[in-house]
Amino acid sequence: MRIAVISDIHGNAVALEAVLSDLAGAPIDQFVCLGDVAEAGPQPSQVVARLRELGCLAVIGNTDAQMLIHEPYPPRDADTPRYNEIVLWCADQLTPVDLDTIRDFQATIELALGGETTLLGFHGSPRSYNDIILAASPEDELSALLDGSHATLMVGGHTHRQLLRRYGQALIINPGSVGLPVEYLAPNTPGYHPPWAEYAIISHACGRLGVDLRRVPLDVKAVVQEAFKSGMPHAEWWASDWKQ
Repeated sequence: MRIAVISDIHGNAVALEAVLSDLAGAPIDQFVCLGDVAEAGPQPSQVVARLRELGCLAVIGNTDAQMLIHEPYPPRDADTPRYNEIVLWCADQLTPVDLDTIRDFQATIELALGGETTLLGFHGSPRSYNDIILAASPEDELSALLDGSHATLMVGGHTHRQLLRRYGQALIINPGSVGLPVEYLAPNTPGYHPPWAEYAIISHACGRLGVDLRRVPLDVKAVVQEAFKSGMPHAEWWASDWKQ
């Protein structure tokens, strides 16, 4: 069985298509999306429609919930007003069918991969889509976030950072972000969006388990062009965080 795991697309259909092109010709039994599909990018409706076409199982992320309530975020910093205009614009692009699709997203997803191998999918943690799991998260913190959850593979998104980590007998996996990957030149510096899209393939056959974390090249010029074509507010400001 082969599972393609995607997360944090954030309205970037160009990046999603780059991932799907990378998968062309490789048999995939199931697509799993770990949330945050539409907010903060120029193609929110296109992304949701593509997920429907794929028959993708999906969990709800924090920004998906924000799309459903159609409200701005509370003030956080000087960029909040501009970001909120983008958020509300993204919500306005979603059709009633798109909104129904997002309402059908689950809090968690459980899959049997064969034998006793199981997958538990979530956004932040099984407890909350706002939780954060990092490579450096202390064991006691992980224990609180994963308390009561049992699976061979614990698969989450939210941080936009790829991750493979042992936790007891389980593996914790983050496929990274399809549409808004984040890199930092140095600790405590602002992040930027690099020219790639991230995802993962999980395979299980004859008792063999494989985890393949992937980065595929992304045409940043095409992403930026879509931002300006779409009518998304503050497109120039949004595009300034992308590096080619």
